Amino acid sequence: MFKEFKDFAMRGNVLDMAVGIVIGAAFGKIVSAFVDGLLMPPIGLLLGGVDFSDLFITLSEGDFSTLAAAKEAGAATLQYGLFINTVIDFLIVAFAIFLLVKQVNRFKQEEEKKPAAPPKQEVLLEEIRDLLRTRA
Repeated sequence: MFKEFKDFAMRGNVLDMAVGIVIGAAFGKIVSAFVDGLLMPPIGLLLGGVDFSDLFITLSEGDFSTLAAAKEAGAATLQYGLFINTVIDFLIVAFAIFLLVKQVNRFKQEEEKKPAAPPKQEVLLEEIRDLLRTRA
């Protein structure tokens, strides 16, 4: 059973997938940092100083001015600002993956367009034919 698992785990596709998942997770963190730290603050500023990560609706009784105050009081909240940030994260990651897949497909199409080199036998036969033509 261990040998079968080792054979399964060492297949190229499984290793490629594992590397892709690790790199994707790291890329997701980079995008989250970009959205939270660089993209949303200027957008919030343009919209009148709104901090998207602090947007929420209180489901419990009481009026709270900040999300931190609502959490301290133990109030149930819908944090739609975090949802907006997450949707933007997703859209950026999805667009980056789209661009990556588009480039890979373009490179594959370029490789497919290149004519394959003729077999060695065919090349040798053409050389023999050309030699016979020059003698005749």
